[in-house]
Amino acid sequence: MRLPNHLASAVSRLTAKNPKEHYWAARDHLTRLLRLRDQPLYAELVWEDQLKYLTGSVQPVQGKSREHAAAAAAWLIRAWQSTPDHGVSMGYFPCDPPSPFSAEENIAVNHGWRPSYPETTGYIIATLIQYANLYADAIMRERAMAMAHWEASIQMSSGAVQGGPLVPREQQTPAVFNTGMVLHGYNAILQTIPDLELYHAARGAADFLMADLGPDGHFKTHGPFVAKNRIKTYNCLCAWSLYRFGEIVHQEEYKQAAIRTAVASMKLQSANGWFPYNCLNRCEAPLTHTMGYTLQGLLETGYAAGREDLIDSARRGMTPLMDAMSPAGFLAGRFQSDWTPASFSSCLTGTAQLAVVCFRLFQILGDKSFLEAGHRFLNYLKGLQIIHAPNTPMQGALAGSFPMFLGEYMTAGFPNWATKYLLDALMLQDRLTQGKP
Repeated sequence: MRLPNHLASAVSRLTAKNPKEHYWAARDHLTRLLRLRDQPLYAELVWEDQLKYLTGSVQPVQGKSREHAAAAAAWLIRAWQSTPDHGVSMGYFPCDPPSPFSAEENIAVNHGWRPSYPETTGYIIATLIQYANLYADAIMRERAMAMAHWEASIQMSSGAVQGGPLVPREQQTPAVFNTGMVLHGYNAILQTIPDLELYHAARGAADFLMADLGPDGHFKTHGPFVAKNRIKTYNCLCAWSLYRFGEIVHQEEYKQAAIRTAVASMKLQSANGWFPYNCLNRCEAPLTHTMGYTLQGLLETGYAAGREDLIDSARRGMTPLMDAMSPAGFLAGRFQSDWTPASFSSCLTGTAQLAVVCFRLFQILGDKSFLEAGHRFLNYLKGLQIIHAPNTPMQGALAGSFPMFLGEYMTAGFPNWATKYLLDALMLQDRLTQGKP
């Protein structure tokens, strides 16, 4: 009997691990399982989610984009309010050990919430500004401004943004990707609201990116939280931020540098659309999450610069992923270079990002196959968003993986960037459904 693709991937992954990897994975799962006894509300969601996975019974949700968007936005604000500063919590992980916040700070922090995360707070700012503009929500704009000024207050003197969750200034280490994502947030505000502090912070970030860009078009400073590969293809998402900053300040050198790094990533693409060096830790089988970063960076930089080659590169990278999606909308979380699934679980962040790329490809190219794929990706995610758990820290969130408790990516938790990209996709779907540009 032939196993379904996602179960065959699970068997393949298990047999590929060495005994030490099996030991640590089993220990982590057992620890979380024991802690699950103390989280009855979360445990109920876990068992429901696992049953959906085993039976293939996720019910895609048609329509209701605005309702799901409001729930996602409310969860992001809850994540922001759950830290002692103005950063957004890295996410909610109810089976994690106690928060690393100090005892004094823990008074204001719910158990399970991780510390503020500068990188993703940066691009959450852009999402909330878009939400504020789309739904005329002035309060959401004020909250995004508070996040941006917090980012400026913790930015390194070099203009870089630190890698990883928030640490004291003396422990900060620079990371190119994080810097580009915070620049994305600064840009979103500066495009509509003059702010001198944020202008200087944005220029510092852009100048750091310019100084870090090598002659081959690839950035050099990846930080200590990812595998030590010289090239990180997904860093081309920084090209979009850099290009947009060049447009804001009307300086061509930023835009040309952005094109150079996007082209460098494009040139790595295989004939079948796959990109090497395109993962945080497993380049032979990258996450759909980092694939989404690469495709969005190429597409948006190409669209802004009028470069059809970059747009076509994104199209060629997206098409095999559309073909790999199940009829319902399930997508494996990793793929090998021949587009064989390499994970039994789905990386829900990646699926949300790919929905965004599909919707944007439809807007740019007018090809309805991308529109249909975007709806299928997103409607499946709406069936997994926590939408019927009021008065819990999970309400409105999207998990890191499906299944959430045993999945490979951000296991047993709700990283803020999953819900951020879900919200991006929901806003695009709402606009497209309403016939808005």
